[in-house]
Amino acid sequence: MDNSDKIIEGLEKAYRKLIEFKKYKKTPIIVSKDGKIVEINPHKINTLNNVYTK
Repeated sequence: MDNSDKIIEGLEKAYRKLIEFKKYKKTPIIVSKDGKIVEINPHKINTLNNVYTK
C-alpha cells in the first residue's frame, strides 16, 4: 500500500465519521454546489460507497 492509498483510506474514514456524526446530531451537511450553498440530509447519504475513485 503506497502513500496515496493510505491518504484515500484516511479520507474515506473521515468522510464516514462525518456522516455518522451529522446523523447523530441531526444536522444537515452544508456544501457548495454550482456556486450555491446547499444543505444535504445525512440520512440520504450511503456511506458504503467509496468517495474517491482512482
